[in-house]
Amino acid sequence: MSDYELLMAIIGSGTQYADVTKLAREVQKLLKEKGSELAYEDLLNVKSLGPAKATNIMAGFELWRRQFEVSERPIIDSPEKAVEQLVDIRDKKQEYFVCLTLDGANRLIAKRIITIGTLTASLVHPREVFAEAITDRAASIIVAHNHPSGNLEPSQADRDVTTRLRSAGELLGIDLIDHIIVTDTHHARIHL
Repeated sequence: MSDYELLMAIIGSGTQYADVTKLAREVQKLLKEKGSELAYEDLLNVKSLGPAKATNIMAGFELWRRQFEVSERPIIDSPEKAVEQLVDIRDKKQEYFVCLTLDGANRLIAKRIITIGTLTASLVHPREVFAEAITDRAASIIVAHNHPSGNLEPSQADRDVTTRLRSAGELLGIDLIDHIIVTDTHHARIHL
């Protein structure tokens, strides 16, 4: 079906002042002008297109937008898939601490650098990690950091941060799924 035919299907029927083909043509013209900026109010300016039909059209666009956005986000259901998201920090000369926020289906919501440390250390506090996770309404998080030294062995500080984050996550209802250390070529997990 063409866009025009899809619009006719969404609109359904015309009114006593305009048939469905005319309404679909007007909406299609608006779509070409406004694109993704098309607003409900724009549709109400189309003669003979009332609030109910404008709502149906906007609902169709919103459903499409949500499907498209969700399908573009990768599912992170293994440490290897998380590591794929960490390519940019592997060869950094300072320690980068990163948080991946995930929805209930383990789809990536966002990846954020929480802190940038020195050659050998990165200081991180649970409030910085979970602030964005709360904003994202994340169901879970994966945290990771690089070791510029190339040593995959977690330090005591790494283990302590993991313990604090796990405890904070339990209080907030946001699961800490994993804490990963990456180097140029390898990765390791800090056991929770």
